[in-house]
Amino acid sequence: MTDTYRHKGLRRKLVETIKEKGIKDQRILEAIGKVPRHLFMDSGFVEFAYRDQAFPIGSGQTISQPYTVAFQTELLQAQKHEKVLEIGTGSGYQCAILLELGVKVYTIERYRELYLKSRTLLNKIGYKPYFFYGDGYLGLPRFAPFDKILITAGAPEIPQNLKEQLKIGGRMVVPVGGSGGQVMIVVERISEKEFKETKHGYFAFVPMLKGKE
Repeated sequence: MTDTYRHKGLRRKLVETIKEKGIKDQRILEAIGKVPRHLFMDSGFVEFAYRDQAFPIGSGQTISQPYTVAFQTELLQAQKHEKVLEIGTGSGYQCAILLELGVKVYTIERYRELYLKSRTLLNKIGYKPYFFYGDGYLGLPRFAPFDKILITAGAPEIPQNLKEQLKIGGRMVVPVGGSGGQVMIVVERISEKEFKETKHGYFAFVPMLKGKE
């Protein structure tokens, strides 16, 4: 579990790349600079850990491109001590970035292998989210409402269950669309019944699936 001077230097370069692409939130840039992304990747891809690219992590899933992680996190506008629900733990990298912002993270993963792997890794390197193995479509109603909800897979539509688990004044970031790509949507809960949606560009995510594996 080494994090060398070389790794730190490569992270600094990655931060510069992301900054050049338009990420302005200094807290997020600092988080990207701190989290050792190479530890979240399969050994065959470790050499490429600080490229601004997505890579496979098993179970047909990927570790997202760092720019995408930063972009989604910036849209989320998470503040210290807020309760954030993350749908799709995956490698655990996005979760670590959120934890660096000082939020309380509840994270769900549907693939048992990834759930066990990311839970072990995050705890080993000192990150302490609340882990759940289950169906992200259902969310975590017993821990709701959440200040923020982040979905890290392409949903065919905005899940109603998750909208209902948002606090009034809360916001959800979700990529919506099919296999050809998704539109990044921010959903803000204005009142009990009223929601506002805004679109923020096109991305490509693995699909969000129902049930658990």
